[in-house]
Formats: sequence, C-alpha cells, structure tokens
Amino acid sequence: MSLTQTAQNPAFSTVVRERHSVRSYDPTFKISKEEMTDLLAEAILAPSSSNVQPWRFLVIDSQSLKEKLLPIANNQQQIVEASAVIAVLGDLEGYKLVEKIYNRAHEAGFMPEDIKNTFIANTTKMYSSLPHEVASRIIYTDGGLVSMQLMLAAKARGYDTVPMGGYNREKFVEAFNIGERYVPIMLIAVGKAAKEGHSSVRLTVDEVASWNEFTLDK
Repeated sequence: MSLTQTAQNPAFSTVVRERHSVRSYDPTFKISKEEMTDLLAEAILAPSSSNVQPWRFLVIDSQSLKEKLLPIANNQQQIVEASAVIAVLGDLEGYKLVEKIYNRAHEAGFMPEDIKNTFIANTTKMYSSLPHEVASRIIYTDGGLVSMQLMLAAKARGYDTVPMGGYNREKFVEAFNIGERYVPIMLIAVGKAAKEGHSSVRLTVDEVASWNEFTLDK
C-alpha cells in the first residue's frame, strides 16, 4: 500500500506546522507517475493573475537525469536521493492559452459567452504588450503560489519537499533544452524523508503585521 493510501488526511493546521525543508531522502522510495500526476493536479488549483496559469513543470524522476542535474544544482544530494525533482517554470507566453482556458470556463457554466469573449480579447491584448520585466514579475509571483501549494499538497499526502534556488539556471536551461519563453522559477525535490527536516522559528505576527496603518518601520 502506498504512502498516499495510508495517509489520514491531516488537518491543514497540521500540514503547515509539520512541513519542513527536507534535504535527506530515502533513495529506494519512488512516487509513481499516477501519484505525481494527482499531486500536480492539486498544485495547479493555485490562483494566478487573470487565471492565465503560466506555470509549467518538468518532472525529473529518471536517475540518470537526476545525476545530470546534480552538478548543475551545486551537488545537493537531495537531487539524486529524492523520488523526483520538479522544475517549476514560468511561461512568458502563457497568455496564448487564455482562449482555451476561458472557453473551458464558459463550457463549464462559469462564464457567460459575452464575458468570455471580452476576457479573451482584453487579456490577450494586455499580456502580449507587457514589458519583459513586468511579465517576469507576474510569472514569478504565480510560480511562487503554485510551488507553495505543491509543497503543502505533498506534505498532506505524506511526502516531503525542499525548494531550491541554488542552481545554475543557464546550465539547467541548456542541459534540459528549455525554450526561451520559459523562465526557471525553482527546483523542488519531493520524496520520503530519510531524516526529518530541522524545526525552525518564525517571527511573531505582531512583528510582521500591522493593521490599517503600516507602523513596522517606526
């Protein structure tokens, strides 16, 4: 029986408190393609700007390809020990799929046809004319949202993860033949922990939040 099948659907408060970055994985534990697909299906329920959903994923679960990735990712051992490494990418031309997205929304009864047509025209016009810096900022934001949802969904299923920004993006793009329209956001290792992640502390809410008037810098 898989780890997912034995999970007890932990409460969200438990998931967010028990999720830690794990850097040591059981190399014998494998997540099936079916389970990984289910995990990604939960992740992509995350919100995105104009519902463009500009995230794309490269799931690397081939051991030989993980070995190829290892030096690119600064020889971090979780690359080769984890069940898979998920490269989260942002699609600078993701707006080209808005017609498909909004048509499906209309067919599902979520959007009247006139609103659908207006959204398609306006979204396509706006996103196609954005400066590169603005478009990049949007996909980094959306990429962060889907990445966090992926890691929480993994923890809820009994898996562990670690997000990684420490890799050579240029070499990654070259080694894995990533097109110019795609921007690497982060790598996420996912698998079964061999050692628990370290607990950590957080600043209190009072130290990071203010109400109605921003007073934290005073």
